[in-house]
Amino acid sequence: MSLAWFLQNLVNGLSIGSVYAVFALGYTLVFSVLGILNFAHGAVFTLGAYLTYVLAVGEFGLNGLLAGMTLPFKLPFALALLAGALLSGLAGVAVEHLAFRPLRKRGADALLALVSSLGVALILVNLIQYLFGAEIYSFPSDVLGTLPPAVILHVGEGLVAMRTIQVVLFGVSLLLLIGLAWFIQFTKQGKALRAVAENPDTASLLGISVDAFILGTFFISGLLGGLSGTLIGVSFGLSGPYFGVAYGLKALAVIVLGGLGSIPGAVLGGLVIGLAEAFLPPDMSSFKEAVPYALLFIVLLVRPQGLLGKNAEEKV
Repeated sequence: MSLAWFLQNLVNGLSIGSVYAVFALGYTLVFSVLGILNFAHGAVFTLGAYLTYVLAVGEFGLNGLLAGMTLPFKLPFALALLAGALLSGLAGVAVEHLAFRPLRKRGADALLALVSSLGVALILVNLIQYLFGAEIYSFPSDVLGTLPPAVILHVGEGLVAMRTIQVVLFGVSLLLLIGLAWFIQFTKQGKALRAVAENPDTASLLGISVDAFILGTFFISGLLGGLSGTLIGVSFGLSGPYFGVAYGLKALAVIVLGGLGSIPGAVLGGLVIGLAEAFLPPDMSSFKEAVPYALLFIVLLVRPQGLLGKNAEEKV
């Protein structure tokens, strides 16, 4: 083991772990406000990646209802990323209207809302397959413009390769995490959102529009999901309409590992899992997908509430 080996794995782990954190925050925001997991979040993750691909490349694939069609324009990647994220945020709003609001208004059990979100997820995924087909989509190599594919650093007797997409992954994710933290902690709307998460009834008595802030939460959640889906898609490709399922399960492991409802916990959990995957020995790479769940099992044995979660208070 050399310093170059350590730094290379550190770069790999931080870049992918930061995206895990952003994706998991979408789950965390909804859970902290409603106390329910939104199983449609993985489908929005997939949708955001496909939308950004079409906007950046300007054409569809060879299968599906839209096969062979082209757009009259192609957006620069940064604009396509932003537009895809905003459209994903609107998809998150649609999920709230379809899967959560009707049941919430009727005072239905939380389990029914969870099942409802799973149904919406299946509809979204099948709609994506119907429109885009089941083929693999890969972003073109020049999607980031004239930027070099990688920067090679000489460290001692070894080399550390920093791929441009890794820098983009980490940079965009870091900006999102900082921006979200600032919004929640220091803005009037963020403080109101925290009040809704703490006690919706009391927040309503204080004049806060609970429904509006729940809607805003789903928009932010969808935006984060679409952004993270695109970042993963640019790095690894879009393996099909169901490619968000595996990442969705991994994000669930992230939020439970960090602590349900804890925003810092989601960030920490994402980074821990990303680094654990990166430092996995090469001869154990076939077990990479099991790493998040193995870590989750170990941590929950020692700390059932997660790394930064709080013990539930019993009310008498």
